[in-house]
Amino acid sequence: MSEPASISSGIAARYAAALFDLAHEENALKSLESDVDALDAALGDSAELRDMIASPLYSREAQAGAIAAVAKKMGLSTLVANTLALMASNRRLFVLPQFVDVLRERIADHKGEVTAEVTSAKKLTKAQSDELAKTLKSRFGKTIKLKSSVDETLIGGLVVKVGSKMIDTSIRSKLASLQNSMKEVG
Repeated sequence: MSEPASISSGIAARYAAALFDLAHEENALKSLESDVDALDAALGDSAELRDMIASPLYSREAQAGAIAAVAKKMGLSTLVANTLALMASNRRLFVLPQFVDVLRERIADHKGEVTAEVTSAKKLTKAQSDELAKTLKSRFGKTIKLKSSVDETLIGGLVVKVGSKMIDTSIRSKLASLQNSMKEVG
């Protein structure tokens, strides 16, 4: 990990830990989880928001005003809105994507959940997703939350990432393995 990325992760982790602890003390984890989902969606949907939090051209006051307006418009809880205001006043909004990721991890850990990133050649049906989650739960011993995506280049099968573990049952990887084996033989 590069030094700037490491510094950003550390800053994000400290703000996330403080907010998580406050929300836990106030029994507001459900509200925090919905706010995190909303912030994540906003970051994904709005290039203007991503530019505003990352650009050093905006003054402290401009960032604080913008993030307060965003928080109000989104209906974020007071706890989250105040944390965002503090981050803006300290010129730390640039870590917002990492902040959201760390909060999501802490909430999932608290709930005994783990996120599995699933990539398939075509969209999984509800029954397939449920069966996969059940299978992964028996293997990892935690409730599994699936984050699915489609990559048609896999041809068939799945690529599943849970934490640092990866399970690749895709036809693409099997063909690549077969191709390597054939190179070794001939």
